[in-house]
Amino acid sequence: MALSRPAHWLARLVARPSLQALAERLPIASAMARRDGAAIFDLMQGFVAAQVLAALIELHILERLLEQEMTADGLALSRGIAPDRMAQLLQAGVALGLLRQRRGGRYGLARRGAAILGVPGLPAMIRHNRAFYADMADPVAVLRGEGDTHLQRFWPYVFGAGVAIGAEEAESYSDLMAQSQVLVARDTLRMVSLRGVSHLMDVGGGSGVFLAAALRAQGRLRATLVDLPEVMPSAKARLAGQGLGGRVTLAPGDFRTDALPQGADAVSLVRVLYDHDDDTVRGLLARVREALPVGGRLIVSEPMSGGPRPDPATDVYFAFYTMAMGTGRVRAPARIAALCEEAGFGQIRVPRAPRPFITRAVVAVRLA
Repeated sequence: MALSRPAHWLARLVARPSLQALAERLPIASAMARRDGAAIFDLMQGFVAAQVLAALIELHILERLLEQEMTADGLALSRGIAPDRMAQLLQAGVALGLLRQRRGGRYGLARRGAAILGVPGLPAMIRHNRAFYADMADPVAVLRGEGDTHLQRFWPYVFGAGVAIGAEEAESYSDLMAQSQVLVARDTLRMVSLRGVSHLMDVGGGSGVFLAAALRAQGRLRATLVDLPEVMPSAKARLAGQGLGGRVTLAPGDFRTDALPQGADAVSLVRVLYDHDDDTVRGLLARVREALPVGGRLIVSEPMSGGPRPDPATDVYFAFYTMAMGTGRVRAPARIAALCEEAGFGQIRVPRAPRPFITRAVVAVRLA
C-alpha cells in the first residue's frame, strides 16, 4: 500500500492542467509531455488507422500495387472513388508504412504492405474485423454484456449444441478459422514436440488445419478430430485433399456434453479454451483427462494474457474480441495451468513463444 501512494500522488499531479501547461515550458518536462502526447494521440487515432488498412484491403489496393505501381488517378478510376480521395487514402497508407510514394505521383507497396499479402489468413481476418469493430463501437455495452453482438452471430458454435448452425454458417466460420490457423499451427509445432506421440486427438479442431500440419510433421502419427457435426464435411474434404484422410478418424460430437473417444496418447486444444467460460473449460479438461491414459499429454495453444505483465496484443485485442463473443476470456498461462492441475494434470510447462500475439502454449501430463 505504501508503494502505491507516491504513484497515486504523481498521477493526480500529472492530471492537473496547470502542470501540463508548465511542463510545456520546461526543457526536460516538455520532451516527456510531447512523447506522452504523441502516444495518447496514437491511441486516439488508432481506430482510423485500422479503418485505413481495412479500406486498402476492401478495395484490393495492395494486390493491385503488387502487380504494378500506379497513380491515385489510375486506382481511383477502377475503384469508383474520386481521385482526390484516393490520393488521401494512398497518402495515409504511406504514413502507416504500408505503401511507398514514387516519382511521378506513383505508389507502390512497402515491405510491411507486401507482408500483409504473404501472411496466411491475414487479409481475411482484416475483412472479418468489420464485425468486431461494429461491436466495439459501444465498448461499454460489450463490458456490460448487453445485447447480441456481431461476433456472437458469426461464431454460433460457442453456445453449444442447442444452437442451430446452418451449413452456410459453418462453412463461413470454418473457412476463416482455417485461414487463421495456419500460423497458429506452425508456431505450436515449433513450441511443442510431438516426438513419442503415436495418436493425437485434436478437440475442437475445425476443418483440420492443425492436425494436417501435425501429420505432415510426424509421418507415423495417427489422429482423431473431434468437432461439431456441421464442421465434418469441411474437415473430410481438407484432409482427403491433402492425402491424409486415411490417417484420421473423424468423431463428430459436442465436447461440452459428449465423452471424448479413447485411444489417443495426446490431446490438443488449439484456440479452444479462450472461447469459453471457466465452467465449460473445467468440464472439457475433465473429459480430456478421462480420454487420456496415465502419462498422456495435453497441449493447449492459444493467445494468452500477459497476467502480471499485461500484453498489448492479447490483453487488448484478444481480450475484447473474446468478450464480444459473449462466452470467452483470455487467460494467463498460470491460470490455464491452475485449471489443468485442478483437472488432474501435472508436470506443466510453458514453452517460450516465438510470437505471443499468434499463440502461446501450455503442456501438461495426466497424472495417476
